[in-house]
Amino acid sequence: MVTGAVFLYDMGMKTLLKNARIMDMAFGEGIYRGDVLIDGDTIAYAGPKRKDLKAERVIECHGHLLMPGFKDAHTHSAMSFARSLSDDLALADWLNKRIFPLEDLLTGEDIYHLSKVSILEYLSSGITSCFDMYYHPEEMARASIDLNFRTVLLGTVTKFRESVEEMKESYRNINGANPLVSYRLGFHAEYTCSDEILRELSKASHELQCPIFTHISETQAEVEGCRQRHGGMTPPEYFESLGLWDYGGGGFHAVAFTDKDIWIFKKHGLSIVTNPGSNSKLASGIAPLEKFAEAGINLGIGTDGAGSNNGLDMFYEMRLCCVLQKLLNKDPASFDALLALRAATVGSAVAMGLTDCLYLKEGQKADIVMIDLDRPSMQPFNNIAKNLVYSGAKDCVEMTMVGGRILYKDGKFHVGEDIDRIYSKAQEITNRLKARIGE
Repeated sequence: MVTGAVFLYDMGMKTLLKNARIMDMAFGEGIYRGDVLIDGDTIAYAGPKRKDLKAERVIECHGHLLMPGFKDAHTHSAMSFARSLSDDLALADWLNKRIFPLEDLLTGEDIYHLSKVSILEYLSSGITSCFDMYYHPEEMARASIDLNFRTVLLGTVTKFRESVEEMKESYRNINGANPLVSYRLGFHAEYTCSDEILRELSKASHELQCPIFTHISETQAEVEGCRQRHGGMTPPEYFESLGLWDYGGGGFHAVAFTDKDIWIFKKHGLSIVTNPGSNSKLASGIAPLEKFAEAGINLGIGTDGAGSNNGLDMFYEMRLCCVLQKLLNKDPASFDALLALRAATVGSAVAMGLTDCLYLKEGQKADIVMIDLDRPSMQPFNNIAKNLVYSGAKDCVEMTMVGGRILYKDGKFHVGEDIDRIYSKAQEITNRLKARIGE
């Protein structure tokens, strides 16, 4: 933990959020007027207004909207160094000519500092947790604990970095060490892993009874390459043949899925995390979200990293989910906005295994966002839930709370650290990386 860190609200006290509009996401997207009482890191009451609720801190919400925080279900937090440093390239060139060479220069300490910048951006976007896939997961864990942010860490073994044994060690060391961080098994992609690695990973999954996640079918070229290498099988078919999903999990992107791929995901109860901003910018394609929804597959939303997006903005991602499906299917009724809202909150939490962060209701963790309904983009009221998707923006986020602590409020961060120092350290690292490659 940060020595001497001062948070705006101590986690040990009770906080009452009163006179709010509440969208708990537990029973659809209905909204009611009420109060929320938080005891420590947990919601003790969420319901109609009550005069008997007592707390050390009382926050008047003035009718603004309280809802579960957004969950960024696929990201690479430390890639803040690559923001606008690797633009306007196809995926293969983006990875091989820019990202991989720069990542080879990163130290664990670099990852710690770079991740903090992304955590700040998550908070300003109403994101209360992320599913982070990057090297040196212990460093993102340290950054998350220091800033009181909730993170599910994901292994990312390849032929070039990490190993299954290292992931198993991280699984045992990180899980249970702090309530803010947990760890899952993962691998980068089919095209960066050998058959031997994936078979070893399958054994680890069975040994630990742990789900596995990976980048999957991000482009049509990736799928065709897999077919050539593995007897005509697509990535989902190949991974299923290895028993990689016997304990669940899922995949990120899923742009080039066949009907059989969808069936495999449904059969194993897997999650798909879509990344429309990144897929659009890299011209990878549009994932068939309408088909996924019709098949009953759990759907989450992720931003991907700042190197391929370039922002970490869930409002942007939700809107893209909807409008791109309408274009893809040539149907303005395709993919209702409420599907995107549910995917960005409940669906992402399910994918990440955050079963105590699904809803804004009693017994769940106090990971809450307050939306300022007095912003021009939120007025006048017709359908507040859909308006979040089609008109909402980061400037509507009035407050972001994680585990009962308010970390962002009224445009200011309350994370116990000097924000300018976080920025300057990230810039120093980025300048060093650029100098090494002659930028």
